[in-house]
Amino acid sequence: MLPRFFWSCMIFLHLVILEMVMNMKNDREMLCSILKTTQMGQIGIRSVLDTSMRPGLRKALQSQLQKYDSIESEAYYLASQRGWELEEVQPGKRLLADMMTRMKLSHGNADSKIADMMIQGNTRGMISGLKNLHQYQQQDCQVSSLCQRLLDCETANIRQLQTFL
Repeated sequence: MLPRFFWSCMIFLHLVILEMVMNMKNDREMLCSILKTTQMGQIGIRSVLDTSMRPGLRKALQSQLQKYDSIESEAYYLASQRGWELEEVQPGKRLLADMMTRMKLSHGNADSKIADMMIQGNTRGMISGLKNLHQYQQQDCQVSSLCQRLLDCETANIRQLQTFL
């Protein structure tokens, strides 16, 4: 018969492992996070495209919009391959983000404000993505690769937009 201490340690170890597993993101949750991040990026960009801005900034934003769309499409494709439905950004949040963007653009240098808002959005997306990546079990290499692609995209977006501040 094993000592009581051994069984206490085993129970504690199982509880710790269970808590760690519960806090980790699974593949589906990770794809949902990727999807929402790309959708928020697209919402932000589309909210400013009808604003007067330098051609270089417009071109940069249109390119970023295409990259977000590509990552979003891949997230949907991976989910459909696995038979999953992904949770999207809620309509109310979409509307609020659009309204806030338009309100922030009402005064001053539009190019600088647009670049500032986009950099802030990309930074929020990176922070969220990195937090999720640290909680992610990385079981599906396609999902982790897509997450890394999104993080690389947002890093590149920030670098590209700094010249417009």
